[in-house]
Amino acid sequence: MRYHQSGKIPQKRHTVFKSENDHFYYEQLFGTEGFHGISSLLYHIHRPTQIKSISEPKDVTPKIAVGKNVTPRMFKGMNVTAEDDFLDSRKILMLNNDLKMGLAKPRKSTEYFYKNAECDEMLFVHEGSGVLKTFVGNLEFSVGDYLIIPRGTIYQLELNTENNVFLIVESHSPIYTPKRYRNEFGQLLEHSPFCERDIETPTFVEPKDEKGDFLIKVKKENQIWDFIYATHPFDVVGWDGFFYPFKFNIKNFEPITGRVHLPPPIHQTFEAHNFVVCSFVARMYDYHPLAIPAPYNHSNIDSDEVLFYTEGDFMSRNHIDLMDFTLHPGGIVHGPHPGAMERSIGKKFTEEYAVMVDPFRPLQLTEEALKVEDPSYMTSWLDNIENHLEDRSQE
Repeated sequence: MRYHQSGKIPQKRHTVFKSENDHFYYEQLFGTEGFHGISSLLYHIHRPTQIKSISEPKDVTPKIAVGKNVTPRMFKGMNVTAEDDFLDSRKILMLNNDLKMGLAKPRKSTEYFYKNAECDEMLFVHEGSGVLKTFVGNLEFSVGDYLIIPRGTIYQLELNTENNVFLIVESHSPIYTPKRYRNEFGQLLEHSPFCERDIETPTFVEPKDEKGDFLIKVKKENQIWDFIYATHPFDVVGWDGFFYPFKFNIKNFEPITGRVHLPPPIHQTFEAHNFVVCSFVARMYDYHPLAIPAPYNHSNIDSDEVLFYTEGDFMSRNHIDLMDFTLHPGGIVHGPHPGAMERSIGKKFTEEYAVMVDPFRPLQLTEEALKVEDPSYMTSWLDNIENHLEDRSQE
């Protein structure tokens, strides 16, 4: 992350800061990992601590259906149920102690405010557009945007349509750009597949100087509490620091290519504790005269592999639809589907887009995942599978 400043701030931190009407502004440190991690300082018109009431919690613990999994699986994201409410629409499909992952298909904007007090959030926009409104400014979003929302960010989603699909990852650790892309000063290096120009920070908006009853839904440890605050949470007159939400569009990822097939780490986009996020994008295929562009068979001994297919025709898979998830468990060999390797030879370019999440601890599957599973995926590498599928289609 890089330093960013918006609005009005005092010359010196932790000093008296007043409005033109001689009213105090109230400073808030916003950061993680105690006082050691990156942080920002926010300046509020009103004290941001004025709680009127807190409800009894609503339990949103995902219901585990498969605790230990060694089966390759496919989940049909198009069959995940849409909901009016943003929080109700968040269907967790897979999780471990480091992250939760799933889909959200909200139809309506949020009138309340929301804060995840435990996890960083990554929202990848598969379909839809709108504005992510936060207490440090707004981010307009559209298809292909990654929205990285640090824990503790108070936000609303303003949606432009009723057709919205977000891939959601909740991370129990901060989500950063990969360390191997940055120098010791934090600047993205020349060989990084993206740079600071590709990362968009919030646009500052005028603060809301309002009193009343303001509902903030706060999530922590799989519980959601309704907090009623006496002042509007978007009353920030200025802020500065390194800790803030941002967006990055997958089509600004510049692919790394080679003469022969290169492994998935070349697609890495973000990292967190015990998992990485990668972007598969339109790119030139390998250009050795005998190159096989399709990936070689491999077993990720130390990680599961989840792919979310968002645009184009993914060349290594047969019978994949957009919004599908595939899960390849760690230690189990997987690779191209029958015919995919042969089809790829001689091809020069692909228009595929997909998001990959590789967790380094095994994933558990929820009841929501099993509702949308395609059980035929496990046997889809059999040599006779094409004939088998053709026979089934003629029945």
